[in-house]
Amino acid sequence: MEIFCLDGHPHVELCDLLKLQGWCESGAAAKAVIAEGLVEVDAQAETRKRCKIVAGKVVSFNGGSVRVEA
Repeated sequence: MEIFCLDGHPHVELCDLLKLQGWCESGAAAKAVIAEGLVEVDAQAETRKRCKIVAGKVVSFNGGSVRVEA
């Protein structure tokens, strides 16, 4: 499992996290896979594109997972 560090920020939006992780090439692509229900946050499908991901959350997509840390 990979680690994503918030570097002092309170949260990262889900669509931005997918781009930053390199899982999606663009924001539009990230929003599309989120809308299709293909992304999970803490093992639950998440369809809110701008869902605020805070420290302690685990995001999974397409066989990969990342844990968000402060």
